[in-house]
Amino acid sequence: MNSQIKEKYENWKTSPYFDEKTKKELESIKDEKEIHDRFYKDLAFGTGGLRGIMGAGTNRINEYTVTKATQGLANYIKQEKDELVFSCEDEEQNKTLKQRKSVAIAYDSRKNSKELAEKTALCLNANNIKTYIFDNIRPTPELSYAVRKLKCRAGIVITASHNPKEYNGYKVYGSDGAQITDALANGITEEIKKIQNIKDIKTTTKEKAEKQGLYNVIGKETDDSYIEELKKLTKNTEKENKKEKNLKIVYTPLHGTGNNLVNRILKEQGVTNIYTVKEQEEPDPEFSTVKNPNPEDKKAFELALKLAEEKDADIVLATDPDADRLGVYAKDKKTNKYIPITGNMTGLLLSEYILERKKENNEKTEKNTKDIIITTIVSTKMIRRIAEEYKICLTETLTGFKYIGEQIRFLKTIQNENKKIQEYEYIFGFEESCGYLPGTYARDKDAVAAAMLLCEAASYYAEKDITLTEQIQNMYIKYGYYKEELISIKMTGEEGEEKIRKYMEEKRREAKEQKEMGEEKKICGLKILNIRDYREEKHIYEDVLTKESLYKEEKRMPKANVIYYELEKESFVCIRPSGTEPKIKIYIGVRGEREEEAEEKIEEIQRWYMKELEELKESEG
Repeated sequence: MNSQIKEKYENWKTSPYFDEKTKKELESIKDEKEIHDRFYKDLAFGTGGLRGIMGAGTNRINEYTVTKATQGLANYIKQEKDELVFSCEDEEQNKTLKQRKSVAIAYDSRKNSKELAEKTALCLNANNIKTYIFDNIRPTPELSYAVRKLKCRAGIVITASHNPKEYNGYKVYGSDGAQITDALANGITEEIKKIQNIKDIKTTTKEKAEKQGLYNVIGKETDDSYIEELKKLTKNTEKENKKEKNLKIVYTPLHGTGNNLVNRILKEQGVTNIYTVKEQEEPDPEFSTVKNPNPEDKKAFELALKLAEEKDADIVLATDPDADRLGVYAKDKKTNKYIPITGNMTGLLLSEYILERKKENNEKTEKNTKDIIITTIVSTKMIRRIAEEYKICLTETLTGFKYIGEQIRFLKTIQNENKKIQEYEYIFGFEESCGYLPGTYARDKDAVAAAMLLCEAASYYAEKDITLTEQIQNMYIKYGYYKEELISIKMTGEEGEEKIRKYMEEKRREAKEQKEMGEEKKICGLKILNIRDYREEKHIYEDVLTKESLYKEEKRMPKANVIYYELEKESFVCIRPSGTEPKIKIYIGVRGEREEEAEEKIEEIQRWYMKELEELKESEG
């Protein structure tokens, strides 16, 4: 153990600032490697805020790392910088918002989430910043909504989303209700770095903060207005909603925050046959019935699928602990089996449904306004064919819903080209990792709204005697057989970080050499058409179909540690480290004329990269 790490460790064990529970936890650690991992760095604050394993230490989630980040945010807010103010288009409203120092706070069902949320609120209150904290656990998308509803300067949610039970996190939102992106994160990070003495982190008592009108609790009234906003998204008439009563839905909140609001919106929209998985209905920080509370993981559906068989359900839904991601299974009429519907395909089903109903209902877009769907560079390319079919605009962002939320704000920018004024109407946004947002009431992915619309879509197609699995096949026939896969390999600790760094540098070197030499290369037989290095080059936001810039003043994507291979036949490979976990991720997408062709090709690429990453994981650091 080097001297700096030992000094930090000893300080945390002896300083009167740290509580006895923290000291006892550190005293119990006998493994030097574990001590090293807890103190070799400060937990990094980035565009995702903080996320890490809970425990004592500078590289862990605990009340000290969380309140230090909060003090940095408070210092940033007190500077009254414009960067945190952008939810109102009216200049006078923006001035008022800039002067109003308030933050909305939510938390999920994880261990310590409530306590960390209260510590966060009291730190802000001690800095004379008003807080609105939910009275109990709430979905992350409702926090995004509340920031806008209450006209707050910022929002915070204590959650680690779909991570395992050992994790927790701290996500920060701007006044538009979107997760902060690079410029904001960098500004807040600079303020956090200025806090050299942990005693500079302010706090107060709840009693004092309440008397001062700084600590405020919110609850049912926010739920009610949030639900009413979701109802505005429906494409159904009241008569059509009644048709949904024939659907049989099995739902699991995976011990998280989604249970009350998912059940409520489905029932109020006419779905009467909802069977909630009893074993996973109640909040449980141990996630005792599931190893990984991630709706992207098929194992998370074991109990739900068992119940679905018993009830002969049509659809199986799962939300992650903070209810921003929605996983789906649907019953296939031919095989009588439940088929997993990927995040990509759920996004496509919802996109097609929304656009089909918009056309059917003859919903007119305002003059000089063009409908737009927003997705990410690693999401399915079938959405391009759907955009062509319905003659709408499509743009792609970097991975992470924060960039989709940011684009909604950017879309208010008016483009004046050739004396024509063009505005964009946001229709839908989605990312491959089970995240969907069908409106602008919030600026983060929303599993509650997605569950409502998916059931509505299922009912709509059922009236045409089409199941969701049949509709997927119809879309394949119509647009082509697009298949996507994600490879994700975990590499923990300082050694794992170094392996990931070296792997990305090696891929970057290979890409640069190939570009300079102009050699024709292939990936598993597919010709590489272009290599985009998002760390070295900045790319503009454009309509991916026409290649025209969306904005009068070209807005460029921020730099990111991402390497993207554009392949022939509308295929791609994208490599990036995870922003929230110690993982390297490789996204693969292919298109085939036949389903078997697409499946064979994606399996071939998958095997190639799995072998490469397994060798990397086993190599010496």
